[in-house]
Amino acid sequence: MDRRVVITGVGLVTPLGVGKETNWESITAGKSGIGPITIFDAEAYSCRIAGECRDFDPLKWIAKRDLRRLDPFMHYGIAASLMAWEDSGLEATEENATRIGVSVGSGIGGLRSIQNQALNLDKGPRRISPFFIPMSLVNLISGHVAIRLGLKGPNHAVVTACATATHSIGDAMRMIERGDADAMVAGGAEAAICELGIGGFAAARALSTRNDDPQAASRPWDVGRDGFVQSDGSGVVVLESLESAKARGARIYAEVIGYGMSGDAHHITAPEPSGDGALRCMTSALQHAKINADQIQYINAHGTSTPQGDVIETQAVKRLFGSDKPDVMVSSTKSMTGHLLGAAGGIEAIFTAMALKNGVIPPTINLDEPDPQCDLDYVPHTAREAQVEYAISNSFGFGGTNATLVMRRFDG
Repeated sequence: MDRRVVITGVGLVTPLGVGKETNWESITAGKSGIGPITIFDAEAYSCRIAGECRDFDPLKWIAKRDLRRLDPFMHYGIAASLMAWEDSGLEATEENATRIGVSVGSGIGGLRSIQNQALNLDKGPRRISPFFIPMSLVNLISGHVAIRLGLKGPNHAVVTACATATHSIGDAMRMIERGDADAMVAGGAEAAICELGIGGFAAARALSTRNDDPQAASRPWDVGRDGFVQSDGSGVVVLESLESAKARGARIYAEVIGYGMSGDAHHITAPEPSGDGALRCMTSALQHAKINADQIQYINAHGTSTPQGDVIETQAVKRLFGSDKPDVMVSSTKSMTGHLLGAAGGIEAIFTAMALKNGVIPPTINLDEPDPQCDLDYVPHTAREAQVEYAISNSFGFGGTNATLVMRRFDG
């Protein structure tokens, strides 16, 4: 059917705070949400910093009796979904409920519950919670949100590592575009800051160990970068067909016009060195959007602050534009939020949409000494006012899975 798809609601739980206003204010002010780990005693770990959601109170969205039956990644995902739903102004009725669905995934799922229930098993099988399986399953955010709101349309959950939320939004966009739904709640959530999560990523030497200066630890494209900073939270949007949104007079943040996917087929953790997978993913998204690369004015990059990944994404952008100095602004909001793994693409899609709507490009902080191989316009240190028509949001995950969204400013 090729229907047009717009964003009409957003919900955010991040290390910067809860809700769109708090997050946007912090992002545009160049504020970092990274600090020492407090969820557990990290003294023995090489990495002792992370992006925790310190200001989050799940009781505002979830009944006290249900908290222990849900893993924290569900707390974040349910809260962000309900925020996005309320922000959209949509209401589920007997007439429209089968036309509204949910697609909220996670890169890892209930890791804290898996860890803690495995410890309980040492005391005997009777110590395992009867809620263990449903509190661990990735698709249960979508399940809980659908039950809570009465949404009977497509019920979907993606698991593609750090590309999860972007794939979730892109898949939901196509469901609406092709007529399988009229609206979708879509995004991702993660809560992997625990002994097992930090220990696993640290063992893989993926994490920054700048423990003495947490707020400066996530530094994409800087010569001093030494790995990503792991964070928790959720980013969820409400997608809706344009005709539905216009019919009810909804506020529109941006239009989602393109979605691309690709696989590197190279390595379980490292990106393909030439950036070919990222290039094909962005190219596919632009083809879906029916626009050319030179129309893109802003890219919210994957930009994780890893030595290899930042260089490879830079190379891919240059190849996309066919220039060593393309006229495009590129920034990494991970420099402030850290890396929310399966939730990253959700919050970054929201920041991209808000950049289009508000005419402000988020900065890349901590870019004090750019790597000579990373020489694009990364909007260093300070947000920039700019009216942008088209923008890209990139997410690349372990296993070589890539996802790109293209958005257009909506001016009515």
